[in-house]
Amino acid sequence: MKKVMLLAAGLFFALATFAQQTDKQPPVKKIEVNGSAEMEITPDEIYFNISLREYLKGKNKVEISTLEKQLQKAVADAGIPKADFTIENVYGNNFEILKKKKDPLEFMARKQYRLKLSKLDKINEILGAVDAEGIESARIASYSSSKMEAYRKEVKIKALQAAKEKAEYMLAAIGNKTDGVIEIQEMNTDNYADARPMMVNYMAKSAEGAADASSDIDFKTIKIRAEVRAVFAIK
Repeated sequence: MKKVMLLAAGLFFALATFAQQTDKQPPVKKIEVNGSAEMEITPDEIYFNISLREYLKGKNKVEISTLEKQLQKAVADAGIPKADFTIENVYGNNFEILKKKKDPLEFMARKQYRLKLSKLDKINEILGAVDAEGIESARIASYSSSKMEAYRKEVKIKALQAAKEKAEYMLAAIGNKTDGVIEIQEMNTDNYADARPMMVNYMAKSAEGAADASSDIDFKTIKIRAEVRAVFAIK
């Protein structure tokens, strides 16, 4: 009886082992590659900061309100919408105690303004229309594109296409072909500016000098790059 039971157990074990071996799928032949792509675009959203500061002209102080009116008129004359001209920051105007303790001529208020531009061709005429000694600084604060998401999508597609092309020519070299995609992983998608936004100091310059200085701003394109990892099956 024991021998019969042992034989039955042995037979069951052998059948189970055979079933496991037959159920086991052969390894999938695959190729793993990286693909990348990049593109250059011209920014159409440029944020430009202009800082104005009161100053002494002889014994008289040129008020921030005077400088602001000059800037407002210059911006309007350049055809820039009011919504694209805002106050970014105000320095000193709320310090009433300090104003009482000090000579009013020593208290110099400052304001920082932000312009939203599609390009920089209006900067020369805007800065040239403002009293140059009242312009403390001017600089590009940031820049982007109104179509950034569409460009990112496009460069991701190109990166994936590059990965597929790479897999195909590598397999073709050994007489094989791809047989569908197994896995796709986004490795990196970023945008970085290959630009040099410059801070230009306008303090104590003539109006003509300020206008000339603004033409020194060198603005280049934005590069967008994407990289993906893709795994393809091999026929």
